[in-house]
Amino acid sequence: MSKEMEGADKVFKALADPNRRKVLDLLYTNNGQPLSSLCEELDMQRQSATQHIDILIKANLVSVVWKGREKLHYINPVPIYEVYERWVRKFEQNRLGFLHDLKAQLEGENHGKT
Repeated sequence: MSKEMEGADKVFKALADPNRRKVLDLLYTNNGQPLSSLCEELDMQRQSATQHIDILIKANLVSVVWKGREKLHYINPVPIYEVYERWVRKFEQNRLGFLHDLKAQLEGENHGKT
């Protein structure tokens, strides 16, 4: 398996769990949070939260920066963007093209009037 596919598998695995998606939502809203803040919002024990965050780190969806003695967590949107580019965008283009053609056809029949 290629390195790119392994990375995508880790991203999909990480995104499959609702708790990990919540971590990403929390970091999107307030980036750079310590584990204690994330645990408060997740309503789970520190050990469980750490396991979820470790999976996000291994998938490169979260990065860690030490600020003094504090470990801050930041969202990394690049892997999500790569998934979008590979799996969503190509399907979205066809759909948008179809909607554009349909709009043009309907407006042509009605001469631009609704």
